[in-house]
Amino acid sequence: MIAQSKSSPRSWLAFELNVLRRLKFGSAALPFTSEPLLGSYLKRWGIRVTANDPLQSSWTKAVAIILNNGEKLSAEDVNVVLEDAYVPGYRLQNPSLRQWFTETDSWWFDNVRQKIDRLQTPVARAIASSITMAVGDYVLSFTPDTLELRQSLSNVYRRLWTLQPDAVNNGQNNTCNNKNPDEFLAESFVEMLFLQLPQPHAHNRRADLGRAAWREEWLRGGSDFWDDFESAQSGRLGTSTETKSQYLHLLEETLQTAAHIKSWAIAHVEDGAIGTQDVVETIGKIRRVDTIFTKDFSELTGTKAVIITA
Repeated sequence: MIAQSKSSPRSWLAFELNVLRRLKFGSAALPFTSEPLLGSYLKRWGIRVTANDPLQSSWTKAVAIILNNGEKLSAEDVNVVLEDAYVPGYRLQNPSLRQWFTETDSWWFDNVRQKIDRLQTPVARAIASSITMAVGDYVLSFTPDTLELRQSLSNVYRRLWTLQPDAVNNGQNNTCNNKNPDEFLAESFVEMLFLQLPQPHAHNRRADLGRAAWREEWLRGGSDFWDDFESAQSGRLGTSTETKSQYLHLLEETLQTAAHIKSWAIAHVEDGAIGTQDVVETIGKIRRVDTIFTKDFSELTGTKAVIITA
C-alpha cells in the first residue's frame, strides 16, 4: 500500500515559476488546479491559460482568477449576497453544513449560497463563492480556546472582499474546466502541459480532502454526490490507488493522452510514496526527458520538490 506524508505541501509556487521562466511557450494547460495562483502568474506573462480541476470548489476559484479578465464584485453584489444572511428559515437547504459548522454558522452559509445564485454573471458568482470559501476556512481555523476572537461572518466577508486583488487581463481567451484530467487533456491544444502530480492516496476523495471537503459540499448543496463523483473519476490519475504500480500506470495513461502537447513540465513532490526515478521512467516510456529540476526541503518538511521537463 502507498504511504504518504499528510503534511507534504502540494507545490512550491516560487520554484515552479523559476523553472517555467526558463521555458518558451505561449499557452499552457493545467489539468489539476487546486489553487489558481500559478495560472494568475502565467497570465501576467501574457500566457493563455486553460485550467481544469475535477473538484467544483477548485474550478470555481479558477474561474474567479484565471477565467476572469477584469470583472469585480460590486458593493451592490456584496449587499445581495449578505442580505439577511443570519436569518434562519424553516429548514436548511443543505443539512450537511451541520457536520462542519454550528447551527448559526450553517444558516449563514446556507443563506449566502442561495443569494450567490442571484448574481448576474458566472464570474461574479465564482468570486462571491471564493470569498465565502475563505470565510469557511476562517471559521474552521478556530479552536475552542480562540473562539472569543472570532468576528461576525458578514464582517469577515466584507473585509475579504476589500482585499480581493484586481483580476489580471492578459488579453487572452483563458478557459476553466470541471472535467476529469484525461478528458480535459484530450481537448487541450496548447504549447505546454504543466502537470502538478496529485499525491497518491488509498482512500476516497472526501477523506483525502479532510476539512476542505466542506467547500465541495457547500457548493453542491449536500454530501450525497460523493459516490457518483468517485465513480465518474474512477480509473483516472488523482483517484485512490493501492499500489505504486497502479499510480504509475494511471500517470502513463494521462501522459499518453497529452502526447500531442509539444512540451511537458511535470511537478512532483517526493515524500517517500513515489520516487522521482519512477516518474522519470514513466515519462521516458512516451518521450525523452530533458531536464530534472529539484529543490530540497527535506530539513523543513521531509520532502523534495521536483519538476521534470520533456
